[in-house]
Amino acid sequence: MSLPTLRVIGFIIGIFLITLAVSMIVPMITLLVFNRASEINAFLWSSLLTFIAGLALVLPGRPEHVHLRPRDMYMLTVCSWVAVCVFAALPFLFARDMSYTDSFFESMSGITTTGATVLEDLDNTSPGVLIWRSMLQWLGGIGFIGMAVAILPMLRIGGMRLFQTESSDRSEKVMPRSHMVAKYIVASYVGISLLATLAFWLAGMSLFDAVNHAMTSISTGGFSTSDLSLAKWKEPAVHWVAVVVMILGSLPFVLYVATLRGNRRALLRDAQVRGLVSLILTTSLLLSVWYWLTQDRDMSWLDALRHVMVNVTSITTTTGFALGDYSLWGNFALMIFFYLGFIGGCSGSTAGGIKIFRFQVAWILLKANLKQLIHPRAVISQQYNGHRLDEDIVRSILAFSFFFTITIATIALGLSLLGVDWTTALTGAAATVSGVGPGLGELIGPAGNYADLPNTAKWLLCLGMLIGRLEIITVLVLFIPTFWRH
Repeated sequence: MSLPTLRVIGFIIGIFLITLAVSMIVPMITLLVFNRASEINAFLWSSLLTFIAGLALVLPGRPEHVHLRPRDMYMLTVCSWVAVCVFAALPFLFARDMSYTDSFFESMSGITTTGATVLEDLDNTSPGVLIWRSMLQWLGGIGFIGMAVAILPMLRIGGMRLFQTESSDRSEKVMPRSHMVAKYIVASYVGISLLATLAFWLAGMSLFDAVNHAMTSISTGGFSTSDLSLAKWKEPAVHWVAVVVMILGSLPFVLYVATLRGNRRALLRDAQVRGLVSLILTTSLLLSVWYWLTQDRDMSWLDALRHVMVNVTSITTTTGFALGDYSLWGNFALMIFFYLGFIGGCSGSTAGGIKIFRFQVAWILLKANLKQLIHPRAVISQQYNGHRLDEDIVRSILAFSFFFTITIATIALGLSLLGVDWTTALTGAAATVSGVGPGLGELIGPAGNYADLPNTAKWLLCLGMLIGRLEIITVLVLFIPTFWRH
């Protein structure tokens, strides 16, 4: 990798760091509003250090006539996410007097919108820290959308190529410059965030809690301002608003662009949108009947549906909110939640997981193979969402799914070597790679957190969060020797 290329990568990372430094002004203003001015220094110093680091990378300037190749984009993507996490950890380090391991874990969980936390006593935590961790998830959400729409298709590892005809291709015809598409995506993201804030506020939250939960639900991140998560608010309207916003965050944002451009049926026609909504509704209805019959007959069925649907939507969209401790619902419910955590939302959304479209494509391939066994000479058309499933797409889906499973297995094995019990190791690895956040068991379940894990385990889980968020292949390719050869 040449020096001019490294300078370009450094220049772009510097812009990200300067943006991060400016973002730290928001927690400072929040502390002033809450009359906590004595706590501003932590964010002031963090902002100053981050700004200086960013400025040092930007000042040399961007070399002209240097174009980044796909292999350079791999390096830029990984380095930028790591660099942002390194400096985003500073406010936690200074404000909470946490170890850097815990601070980095919290920032990595925020930026990757995982939702795993090491913080305790959130109800009495500084409002500056609370708004900062929510902002990290909000910024990480829009950052991943941009990567999924702009970078992953070029690197031939994402699923967005299956949806370009329905979304970005149409947008580019009426908006020749791709940055216009990005502006529409940002406008959609900000607009839904503002509407979510208003909805949470009208439903019964304070304005501060509404802002935080709007940011962490649209980003499908799951950070809350209370240790009880959504269970702190007894108003059913709060829970239903959370369900709607989580689903909105897990839908493809390029389809919001198509909708804004006049294609009113773009979301309704999309196969993965229909699949995700159908999965959430069907699972919620079935599990709510089981929950009402076996767990709490004193609760009305509508309340049972609300409790179940919040948790099902949260896990399926990899958000991580909790309404009560669903780990107490019995083994049947635990297995369903464990399975749901792998699915994730739609490609081009803020959600993590394997993504719903990969399961749908796998089902199409299975049916085609079974038909081929019955009629060996038949020519069977394989299409998804109006696109022919060529060998390149199938190969990328198989590769991702394989390495996704291997990554979880490897991290779980590493955690077990560190003395972590098998339930915590397996569900913790799955929850961080998938981006769900909470695992299962007493330690990292919906009623617990990751604070008591060994430091080495936290760093291993941070790696899992990064690999899972960047679609596995983006990170693993850096470990191939041929990547570093000219």
